[in-house]
Amino acid sequence: MAGKSSRARSRRVPQSSANSSEAAAAAAASAAEKSDESLKAEGNGVAAAAAAVAEEERSGDTAPEANGAKQAEGDVHLYPVSVRAQNGEKLELQLNPGDSVMDLRQFLLDAPETCYITCYDLMLHTKDGSVTRLEDYNEISEVADITSGGCSLEVAPALYDDRSIRAHVHRARELLSLSSLPTSLSTSLALQHEMPRSNSTEVAKADASDVDCLGFMENVTASLSNLTTSPDKYIKCVESIAFSSFNPPPSYRRLLGDLIYIDVSTLEGHKFCVTGTTKYFYVNSSTGNTLDPRQSKSAFESTTIIGLLQKISPKFKKAFREILEQKASAHPFENVQSLMTPNFWLGAYPLPDHKRDASRAEDALTLSYGSEVIGMQRDWNEELQCCREFPHTTHQESILRDRALYKVTSDFVNAAISGAIGVISRCIPPINPADPECFHMYVHNNIFFSFAVDGDLGQLPRNLASNLEVKVGSSLNELSEMASSNSFHETATDSNVGKFGSSNSDEAHSVGDATPEVPADLQLTDNEQATYASANNDLKGTKAYQEADVPGLYNLAMAIIDYRGHRVVAQSIIPGILQGDKSDSLLYGSVDNGKKICWSELFHSKVLEAAKRLHLKEHAVIDGSGNVVKLAAPVECKGIVGSDDRHYLLDLMRVTPRDANYTGPGSRFCVLRPELITAFFLAEAADRSKDIAKHDAEISNSSSIVKDDQVLNPSEDSVHSDSQGSNGEVDAKVAHDCDSASAENGEVVKETFLNPNVFTEFKLAGSEEEIAADEESVRKVSLYLKEVVLPKFVKDLCTLEVSPMDGHTLTEALHAHGINVRYIGKVAVMTRHLPHIWDLCVIEMIVRSAKHMVKEILRESPDHDLAPAISHFFNCFFGDVQALGMKGTARTQRKDLAGLLPSSKSSKGHVRGKSGASERKSQCSYMNINSSVLWSDIYEFAKFKYQFELPADSQLRVRKVPAIRNFCQKVGITIAARKYDLNVEAPFQTSDILNLQPVVKHSVPVCLEAKDLVETGKARLAEGMLSEAYSLFSEAFSILQQVTGPMHREIANCCRYLAMVLYHAGDLAGALLQQHKELIINERCVGLDHPDTAHSYGNMALFYHGLNQTELALRHMSRALLLLGLSCGPDHPEVALTYINVAMMYQDIGKMDVALRYLQEALKKNERLLGEEHIQTAVCYHALAIAFNCMGAFKLSLQHETKTYDILVKQLGEEDQRTRDSQNWIKTFKMRDLQVNAQKQKGQAANATSTQKAIDILKAHPNLMQAFQAVAAGGAGNSGASVNKSLGSAMMGESLPRGRGVDERAARAVAEARKKAAARGLLVRPHGVPVQALPPFTQLLNIINSGMAQEAQSNVQSEEPKNEANGHAEKDKGDGKENGSAAPAKEDQTPVGLGAGLSTLDTKKQKMKAKAAA
Repeated sequence: MAGKSSRARSRRVPQSSANSSEAAAAAAASAAEKSDESLKAEGNGVAAAAAAVAEEERSGDTAPEANGAKQAEGDVHLYPVSVRAQNGEKLELQLNPGDSVMDLRQFLLDAPETCYITCYDLMLHTKDGSVTRLEDYNEISEVADITSGGCSLEVAPALYDDRSIRAHVHRARELLSLSSLPTSLSTSLALQHEMPRSNSTEVAKADASDVDCLGFMENVTASLSNLTTSPDKYIKCVESIAFSSFNPPPSYRRLLGDLIYIDVSTLEGHKFCVTGTTKYFYVNSSTGNTLDPRQSKSAFESTTIIGLLQKISPKFKKAFREILEQKASAHPFENVQSLMTPNFWLGAYPLPDHKRDASRAEDALTLSYGSEVIGMQRDWNEELQCCREFPHTTHQESILRDRALYKVTSDFVNAAISGAIGVISRCIPPINPADPECFHMYVHNNIFFSFAVDGDLGQLPRNLASNLEVKVGSSLNELSEMASSNSFHETATDSNVGKFGSSNSDEAHSVGDATPEVPADLQLTDNEQATYASANNDLKGTKAYQEADVPGLYNLAMAIIDYRGHRVVAQSIIPGILQGDKSDSLLYGSVDNGKKICWSELFHSKVLEAAKRLHLKEHAVIDGSGNVVKLAAPVECKGIVGSDDRHYLLDLMRVTPRDANYTGPGSRFCVLRPELITAFFLAEAADRSKDIAKHDAEISNSSSIVKDDQVLNPSEDSVHSDSQGSNGEVDAKVAHDCDSASAENGEVVKETFLNPNVFTEFKLAGSEEEIAADEESVRKVSLYLKEVVLPKFVKDLCTLEVSPMDGHTLTEALHAHGINVRYIGKVAVMTRHLPHIWDLCVIEMIVRSAKHMVKEILRESPDHDLAPAISHFFNCFFGDVQALGMKGTARTQRKDLAGLLPSSKSSKGHVRGKSGASERKSQCSYMNINSSVLWSDIYEFAKFKYQFELPADSQLRVRKVPAIRNFCQKVGITIAARKYDLNVEAPFQTSDILNLQPVVKHSVPVCLEAKDLVETGKARLAEGMLSEAYSLFSEAFSILQQVTGPMHREIANCCRYLAMVLYHAGDLAGALLQQHKELIINERCVGLDHPDTAHSYGNMALFYHGLNQTELALRHMSRALLLLGLSCGPDHPEVALTYINVAMMYQDIGKMDVALRYLQEALKKNERLLGEEHIQTAVCYHALAIAFNCMGAFKLSLQHETKTYDILVKQLGEEDQRTRDSQNWIKTFKMRDLQVNAQKQKGQAANATSTQKAIDILKAHPNLMQAFQAVAAGGAGNSGASVNKSLGSAMMGESLPRGRGVDERAARAVAEARKKAAARGLLVRPHGVPVQALPPFTQLLNIINSGMAQEAQSNVQSEEPKNEANGHAEKDKGDGKENGSAAPAKEDQTPVGLGAGLSTLDTKKQKMKAKAAA
């Protein structure tokens, strides 16, 4: 619904107000279009069609998704249809016959003219005079043919009922609150830039100077308040709109059509009582406490509440018009709400006033927790399974199916979040109140809720455990088997109690890193980890089977909600499971941990089909009775037939095999990631295909089949022993190509699948050789992870092909490579030479360890202690709290407290208990924790979980702001956005803790077709095929727009890649529009301070700079640097890259001193973080060479470019194009240096006599010498100087040695020494050491020589070298930013200025001159 509505909305752009920020970009682009034409010609053959589409994008007349559909299908056309609303407004729509009526309704709900009309019928008038009422679930083509033209739509009022009239009032309230929605900062900046020149210039200068502040990243807390965007000016339309206390209508008024009474207070101070009937709203005559249903004398009435308010209140009418104008002027995406908004860890500071709002109070006090207040509750399972049964043979059918699945699953997740909050808040009663509270289960809104609890029942009373055993097998426990990840039933037997006990005390967490003596509290934490991991694995397994998409095999909707220290698993309900009418419904798998395994031929055939797609092997298992059962899934999975006769597969904790690197019982749920399995088989398939192709080339076409078999089989066996193979589909193709090798080849293909039950307690059937082969195949995948994937990942980190910015992006990068987070300790060890990655890994391990500590505190704390407990934990974590509690006994008390509880780490009983729990809570156990206790636990947990020894000084070395941000995001905490002094003992106060929000993991499906299109488009973009890449990205955008709507992260990715294609094609204005879309989506969907949002601001700045709007670009760069400082801190290659971009911008506006400072900082960061011979270091040297070239210091340019060349030769070789480009730059700088020296020698010869005479005069007059010294000292601090002061000693003359070039770090120290000396009134030597007032003669020579050098430079330099350097460096710097950060698909990142040869210099010179003329 949301997807197509946005498409229709963009079709209607000419009718609505133009987006001011897009208009600003388009206006700026018009000045640069002519100079960009040559760039388009260089765009590697962008097709004219793509250019035309880009032009349409820029003008906003045609939606990119519609164009993508045209390219994809060729038969999508839009036809004009007029709409006449009931309020007299007329609209013109562009519709497609395939659009549904629901799409049409959603569009009318978003259009300003009809946004407040909710209850109506759509009547279609055709040109032959017939009138047809459109049903909601029909497509337009099913009703009438709009292609012939002459069709119009009428919005006819419909009758209200109780449900629709309440929805109508809620919609009116929502519209009146739209003015409080914050807009993107980028939009605000663009609007400010359109202000009158006098004002905008001052603002731009102020913001530009703010960017010129290298030290602000060291104290990011001072800028936290700048991160939260304040909403636009609130437009107040009415004092209040509330349901009247006259409700419900008396029975005699119900018979006359009264549905609801509403009290309205207008801005004029009048109070009205409004009656809502089945037909319309009117003002009744009620006064005081008595209802008078008669219509008032004014006789105001309207079919909508908004229409009635416009009649009775002139101020309302004016203010509401302002709201609609504001909505129309905003970017269309800013008016779209995200289905699942991210948690933000910063809240407004100072706190806004909490004002009376009757509407808000009514909504909050309903306590519906996600369920419908009126009407039947949604049957989530039926909706989901019906959507999966939609046909999807054609392209359009697939889109409709994916769209329905996405919408239903998103709604389920939102309902599950609300229900989980109700469960944890004890507002929803359990369905099994007689069981222990840790095993309580809940059903609310047709969703089943259970806690991810620790399964160790050994600490429970013996008789209670036996009572629990008896209950296994009932329909209620079938439900718990379905929804509590089997933890209840797996541990309800004596054997399993012993098993878990041994896993806690006798087994190490890892085979390779045994820790025989594990503290008791960490043993409990290990149980919690296993339980949490089982829930995570179940969710991953559910996703895997959903993507396998086998007809007839169904899974449940699932979400995991972490809130207040608890983990709640929410699932849809299998039909009939609550009624117990399917006691024998288990047809597949086991409910008693393998003692009895059920099996069904029909069920097995469906599971086997899914297993082939998931690379799982059909294998035999022996149950407790000695029966051999063939399975194609984990033993503990459960195949159940619901009362709807659908086959459901549940408890999918081990869809992938167990990690052979972690095989202890304590590591039961340490399984391999699906991404690793896919990568492994793809690598095997590639090797096998290469091998087959090689032998096919060696064998002549006349060879016999037998001879061919003799050659092929040994080669395969030599490359792939036993079970190593590839993707099942690829293997099938290979087997088909080589079907002559029937027997042996068939075995090889069969053994390419993995047995999920190896390395488990289950007994496998078959020969020892077969079992050993299955184990060996899993070991090979685990070895592939350890010896291939991990080193490859570290290599990608070194080359910056993968560049995580914070803990979240680091986790995403690990998962994308198939690496589990438990390997993060090994990654840290392997990346000690990369300080920024090592810091990221250490912070992630510290935060994850602290997260498990704070969960216990949150579970134990009552509601009134939550804020004090969290603030105290923050102070212990990020401060140095030692006074509270007794330091020597705090740890012992904490252990004793844990020992009091039967399952203290995950049991919920102690929180919800009565007397005993309240006694323990009264002790305020969180007060027993201090900094030393907490950090000691963190050290032990990290060593136990990640096998990594945290440095002893981690508490002092950790970057606190990124750690606070990471911790808040993982736990769901919101703190006040104020300046914190993190160097004091207790930096946080109770008032700083603003909110505690749920953290959610879900199984919302992704559109695989669009994902494949994006991956193909990235490959085409890397190859330089811009036209094909644009078509692919546009088609993916079109599909995703229809499936998910505009507010989705994948849509943002498409916009980013479309912007890149347009940028490389030379269409900067079109790129800017697409980048603005990505920025808005990222801010709404991933967060205001997500690294992707920072990249969006950086790219926006590059595009604005390309459009000659450098001041606006610098303001975007300032925002990008702030976000980078929050997410990764100042020490990261991305910060250095941003510094280079900022330097290029300052260079282009003539602030060379600022540009050189940024370049020096970037060079220092890259040398420290990446090494002196990294390609990014060469980028910095080249950028410095270009900057010195602009200043006419060609000798320094030559020195820096020589360093660039030396690095590129070592890294890329002499034949690489970038190396040859650097060599050409060296030749250019040499030639220009010779020219300058020749001119200087002529000037020195002419002025040698006068210079010597001046020196003699100064020797004879010391007072005059002192005056020169004062001038020199004052000039050194002058911000308007044309040379960078930190490089002044190198630029003053020939007296300094220049053999090894300029040491930027030493030059920085010189600048600091000069600054301090000037403040004390001292002079400085060229080497930066303060001296007293006796001046050396060299300083006078430096002054005179520098003046001569500048004069000679002004005589010889021309616009040509500056323009060449600026244009070349800026264009290629943009490429570096795009390719290095936003597009990791492009493997070889082009250094700044090294993307093209010198043959393009003349062209670039003409472009820059044209820009200057414009």
